[in-house]
Amino acid sequence: MKKFAALVLLLGLTALPASAAEINAYSIMPEKYVSKVTQAFEQETGIHVNFLRLSSGEAKTRLEAEKNNPQVDVLIGGPADTYEAIVTQGVFEKYLPQGVEAIPAKFRSADGYWTGIGIIPLCFLTNEDFLKKNEMQAPATWNDLLDPRYKNGLQMADARTSGTATERIFSLVKIMGEDEAFKYQKKLHANIQMYTKSGAGGAMPIATGQCASGIFYIVDALDIQQQGYPVVISYPKDGVSYGIEGCGVVHGAKNLEDAKKFADWMVSKSFADFIVANKINYVPTRTDVTTDNPLLNLNAINLVETDVAWKGAKRDEFVERWKNEVIK
Repeated sequence: MKKFAALVLLLGLTALPASAAEINAYSIMPEKYVSKVTQAFEQETGIHVNFLRLSSGEAKTRLEAEKNNPQVDVLIGGPADTYEAIVTQGVFEKYLPQGVEAIPAKFRSADGYWTGIGIIPLCFLTNEDFLKKNEMQAPATWNDLLDPRYKNGLQMADARTSGTATERIFSLVKIMGEDEAFKYQKKLHANIQMYTKSGAGGAMPIATGQCASGIFYIVDALDIQQQGYPVVISYPKDGVSYGIEGCGVVHGAKNLEDAKKFADWMVSKSFADFIVANKINYVPTRTDVTTDNPLLNLNAINLVETDVAWKGAKRDEFVERWKNEVIK
């Protein structure tokens, strides 16, 4: 707790007096969203959340290293395969949050180690002015991104640090087969301007015309569009997989009961209503809360189903192959 408190102070975040109810968290959810979410939780429960925002790769590495002396009580957000990849190491507490039956089984851990709180398909985000200047349509297939007019014009996430990037690999493997997927990524590499540390890192450069296009989770693409930038969002008609935004209680949490209350709230209807009302663009996993944004209509997207346990088992292997074959 002392180490985490020092880190909180170093980063300028607010911690409550030691006597107040509080929990500590790593968040893969973007900071602008997790700030709102934790404030809403505190208003409802009186429990404060100190959080440190990390990429999924960073969070995974820290939780693995700290499993015998956990520094946080919960992990907030991030793709479920990140959770699944370290479940066998005993990182997460087995816990079924209250109300979890409202979430379909395919969106939560079969053994109760994590729960999905949102669904986020991958999509293409492209600068509208670039398309007009080059008399192009928004990319509608994965192969459209191999167009030479995108040369040195794509930004997307780095698989060594980002869950968005590993989702990209999972999508391609499911659609093309493993070997063809890595051949495709080597071709795509010729058009890459930069790989970014976080999944959302390339969104603003696309929005401001510094580069042309990229692959993102819809939550990050919609955020840029809703800020008013000239961007077009499109889905590949040949198929795309989706991430399940997760939440989990850390095994050995020092504030276990309050951590469980946080997990309860993250699967509640109150939370799902909150993210829809505040344009936090996850498709709620609860079946009793919907969104009317047409870009979040899952029935209009060619979704490719991918098993989370398979993703967790393959994550490190695919990242190594990406390092050795695509960016070497």
